[in-house]
Amino acid sequence: MTRANRHSRLRSNMPSNSTAASLTFTPLMKKRLTHRAQAMIGRSLTYFPELQNKRITVGYTRAHLGSAVLTYQRESEPRLIIRLKVRKLTYQTIGHELTHLVQGLGRGQGNISSPFGWKSIPSGEKQCDIWTLARDPLFCDDAPTYLKLPRVMRERWLEYAGDVRKLCIKAIDKRESFRLYIRWLEGEIHKLTQRRPATPSVPEQLLLPFPDWD
Repeated sequence: MTRANRHSRLRSNMPSNSTAASLTFTPLMKKRLTHRAQAMIGRSLTYFPELQNKRITVGYTRAHLGSAVLTYQRESEPRLIIRLKVRKLTYQTIGHELTHLVQGLGRGQGNISSPFGWKSIPSGEKQCDIWTLARDPLFCDDAPTYLKLPRVMRERWLEYAGDVRKLCIKAIDKRESFRLYIRWLEGEIHKLTQRRPATPSVPEQLLLPFPDWD
């Protein structure tokens, strides 16, 4: 896939129409789950065709924003588990944990099919942030956790989110020939704060598409 075609795929906001993953909620999560959170999880999964036809267990966590685990058993499909904190749940958190599942599947099964021309998603938390932001603007509703961001950018994230996402896409391309692509990315991100946006605005696609039903 050419770089132009890859960027065209990454710019698309259209969810996949592929068969969705099968979700199972743990008893504790069922007690905490809201209509809003359930809708957000379902919407997020439509942007992860790599997980189509997979069975995913969704649990609840109090300790962190989220976590992801893959457990492998002999001659069986890996068990995919994510845990989420329902309060103040964001698409960024959901996308980050689903990206961890794709990372794990890539390690366990070799290269898996990706709609973006990605051969694999490398291991690591910063890598997970990069590939999550690059996947779709939906996952840019909150600042990433592990990428090094200036304080002002975290405070005014939505003003910078679109530009940071573009840099993440460039960094993924750069990785093909430059192993210090994360250092390059964080340097370019820092440069963004050297100019204050003239007209702060919130891009429409970054707004949550569901009302807060809690």
